Amino acid sequence: MVTQHRVHLQTLLLLTFVVHLSQPVCVDVEAEKEAVVGKPKKLSCIACMKREEVKAKTRVEWLHKGKGDNQTHLISQYDGNKGLWTDYTGRLTWNGSQDLQDLSIEIVNVTFDDGGFYQCKVFREFEFNFFTHSDTITRNITLHVREKASDDVTAIYSEIMMYVLLVFLTLWLLFEMVYCYRKISKSDEQAQDTAY
Repeated sequence: MVTQHRVHLQTLLLLTFVVHLSQPVCVDVEAEKEAVVGKPKKLSCIACMKREEVKAKTRVEWLHKGKGDNQTHLISQYDGNKGLWTDYTGRLTWNGSQDLQDLSIEIVNVTFDDGGFYQCKVFREFEFNFFTHSDTITRNITLHVREKASDDVTAIYSEIMMYVLLVFLTLWLLFEMVYCYRKISKSDEQAQDTAY
């Protein structure tokens, strides 16, 4: 009984260390490129920091170029110290994270004028002991605004695969049940034959 208790205690201690050592991970995903009129739309800009233990000053600028425009316009700027400045007051909100790896914004009420080319520019200044290193990351998004949402091809494929898998597994279960029933009935017949 003492050894079983000791094994449980050691396993619990090992799991505690494993869970304690795990850390969250930053994953860079591509932004969706379609918006629906009248709905909110998140413009994703994820810029993962490779080494989180290094202190960094982060500033992000969001630029927009409409379909008929010849030049890009600064629509939003976020500085960790100064906060959010936006040219779209009331229509644009900060949707990023506190650690400034997710630097996304959200358009509250999408209109057809919001379509076009968006650019997220991230400026980082890393502070090391003896020098400072600056880095610039740029993410480009071409946003298409539609009156109503189009069907997601991935959702359609996954629904078809779900039904195919459901039918296959049901047939496999039926086959296994018939196979097991035949095997059990055959062994029962053999047992009855040897009993007589």
